Amino acid sequence: MSVFHFQQFSVQQEHSAMKVCTDSVLFGAMAPVHEGDRVLDIGAGTGLLSLMAAQLGAASVTAVELIEDAYRECRANFAASPWAGRLEAVHQDVQGFSLKAGQPYDLVISNPPFFENHVRAGDPSRNVARHNDRLCYADLIAIADRLASPQGLLYLLMPAHAVAKLAAAASASGFCLIRQTDYHGYAHSGAKVAALVFSRMDADFVKERLVVYESAGIYTQASEQYLSPFLRRFSKDRQDSDRTHIPVHLN
Repeated sequence: MSVFHFQQFSVQQEHSAMKVCTDSVLFGAMAPVHEGDRVLDIGAGTGLLSLMAAQLGAASVTAVELIEDAYRECRANFAASPWAGRLEAVHQDVQGFSLKAGQPYDLVISNPPFFENHVRAGDPSRNVARHNDRLCYADLIAIADRLASPQGLLYLLMPAHAVAKLAAAASASGFCLIRQTDYHGYAHSGAKVAALVFSRMDADFVKERLVVYESAGIYTQASEQYLSPFLRRFSKDRQDSDRTHIPVHLN
């Protein structure tokens, strides 16, 4: 599917390695965006998370993307959205971007490359998007430390098995894990990924479990609460035939 249509925007994804999927949409829908926030999206891909942040009320979003094809799609998706004036796509590695960035960000968000020392896929672009050779966890934390405001939050989607390692690296840089939401495809299945919120400010740690599906294609009440402002299947004026499903593959 080369274009995925949401209620308020559409995402071209023909050339981007990482397509719209359940976990990325839930992650974006649950982002801790406050009205007027200045947001940085690291490894933006199609710009999905940036677009969702804009819909949630961000005053400005800067999306940094290394791969040229993905950057071009990201820029086109921004231009076609209702928030074109609040969205900026940057074609650069985030390490270089971080050296020249000005005003700090209220929220740094990323669905970063997941895998370390993992078997590679045949698609080079997909390898860059999924493997952390060019953006290791330590670099990601250091960049967030440099670019987030003192009260700013870091919001990441990570594989469940990597949470402890990442939290330790973040703690060494002054970021405390304050919220962890484990995504379970079904009530009986284990968590593969987790949405993590880090802060430099003291706060009680909250850990929660989000079950995505009641059964195949049927969302739980909890996941529907987050997804209903975005997916067309929940739009009050949608046609009965418009029941587009997100590909069901939690990373």
